[in-house]
Amino acid sequence: MGNNVVGETVFISVVIPTYNRRPILEKCLRALEVQTLSASTVIKDYEIVLVDDGSTDGTIDWLAANKQEFPHVRPFEQDHAGPAAARNLGVEKALGDIIIFIDSDLVVLENFLQAHTDALVQGQEKLGSDRFFTYGAVINTCNFDNPTAEPYKITDFSAAFFATGNVAIPKHWLNKAGLFDTGFQLYGWEDLELGVRLKNLGLQLIKCPAAVGYHWHPPFNLEQIPNLIDKEIQRGRMGVLFYKKHPTWEVRMMIQMTWLHRLLWGILSLNGALNEKTMAPLLRWLIKSGKPQLALEIARIFLNWYNVKGVYEAYSQLSGE
Repeated sequence: MGNNVVGETVFISVVIPTYNRRPILEKCLRALEVQTLSASTVIKDYEIVLVDDGSTDGTIDWLAANKQEFPHVRPFEQDHAGPAAARNLGVEKALGDIIIFIDSDLVVLENFLQAHTDALVQGQEKLGSDRFFTYGAVINTCNFDNPTAEPYKITDFSAAFFATGNVAIPKHWLNKAGLFDTGFQLYGWEDLELGVRLKNLGLQLIKCPAAVGYHWHPPFNLEQIPNLIDKEIQRGRMGVLFYKKHPTWEVRMMIQMTWLHRLLWGILSLNGALNEKTMAPLLRWLIKSGKPQLALEIARIFLNWYNVKGVYEAYSQLSGE
């Protein structure tokens, strides 16, 4: 394996954790089953390793009833333990030398696997080794009927080094890095934390904009706000765990634990005066006007303030222990 994983042929394992996302998961799997591979491709074959993380929406029963439609899918089940544990199980069960991570609410284009493979081949030729991974493009959409119709937006840009929404990497590097830390039990950071360890091993990021995935989420509405606030508080707590493992300025910037972030979101939210209650009339008007995405971007003002407060509260608790 060593430094030549992308050889004359390659077997790909697409690892997907899922939890109660059956409607969009159906679209996700169907898109992966109709991949177009070039005549000269090095792809020998591929599998879809689906790990159900204790879903209660009938995901496994539905898949069993429709297994003839999904010949590439190998399903596995676990008790609900979170995405880090689910991805680790997926890597353990994967037969391929190359792992592609996507989320179960991502719908890809038909050239998705070929695009990642082409980038892997080109990357190995350029670097002379496989000490890198490819990172595809993720476009956010709330269009369930036709998710791939969404255009790219400036808000879709990501500066993340390693994020599991759309990434391909040689399996042996994941094992060498130690896989995902299952201590990240709440929302956020388990993939970026692994990215720090991969960077410490000398892996490079090669962007692969041709491998496009469309990340679906329901249109924003006010009923989602309590859950979104809870996620931001969880993300703050997990951010402190991230910093505890890697106490660097780079991680502080990533988790927003700096005076700059505290000042920025404090000013923008008027020290919390602009919150889910005071901004509700504006958000409701935007949603009724057919602009739910704009409403969500505005709501991020107070959501980020909750995140920054969550970071500092969790850090204060940790320091006081």
